[in-house]
Amino acid sequence: MSKLTGKVAVVTGASKGIGAGIAKALAAEGASVVVNYASSKAGADAVVDAIITAGGKAVAVAGDVSKAADAERIVNTAVETYGRLDVLVNNSGVYSFAPIEEIDEAHFHRQFDINVLGLLLTTKAAAKHLGEGASIVNVSSVVTRITPAYTAVYSGTKGAVDAITSSLAKELGPRKIRVNAVNPGLIETEGTHAASVIGSDMESNVLAQTPLGRIGQPDDIARVVVFLASDDSRWITGEHLNASGGVR
Repeated sequence: MSKLTGKVAVVTGASKGIGAGIAKALAAEGASVVVNYASSKAGADAVVDAIITAGGKAVAVAGDVSKAADAERIVNTAVETYGRLDVLVNNSGVYSFAPIEEIDEAHFHRQFDINVLGLLLTTKAAAKHLGEGASIVNVSSVVTRITPAYTAVYSGTKGAVDAITSSLAKELGPRKIRVNAVNPGLIETEGTHAASVIGSDMESNVLAQTPLGRIGQPDDIARVVVFLASDDSRWITGEHLNASGGVR
């Protein structure tokens, strides 16, 4: 029997990159998956098609996690379609780097609204449906430890994610709901290609600091999320698990 047979999972921001990898990995372990997307319906549909073709179960649902009504709809889709909710993966996130002189209200609010408020609103919507043994996995970042220059806002959002993870683990622990974070290093995705990170000096600098000698792939993170979502990690909560090839 697969690790997540009979479980139902919601993955936010799952139309591409890390989120798509997570959705496929959860489905491969037996979970029925709600694939959330904000703008790329085609991407989300492709993830759903891949899951169904492989013999899994999945549906796509649009929604901006920074809006309470959308967060509720994303979660309700899982309950209405599959009858329950066992796993929430808060993966939706955006990033933009800038020196302090260029930071303005829009730069701040776009990242904090999606990366932090969105996580809180989706977790709030999910919490009423989660029961004993449920798992929440928040996708944070290794930037909370290495805090690169020009990432003050983005690193700030992920620092908030780490703190929220610890707090919610204590709040939801009495209900036997686990809350953990996975903190990826640099991952090769459509987003890092589009932002010209892959092939840049930033990639070279990160690679030089990575003991395992390569940039990460979405599946490297997806496997960690499967572990945190499954009963294999039943005695783990409130943790922040670096998945960065050894970058510190």
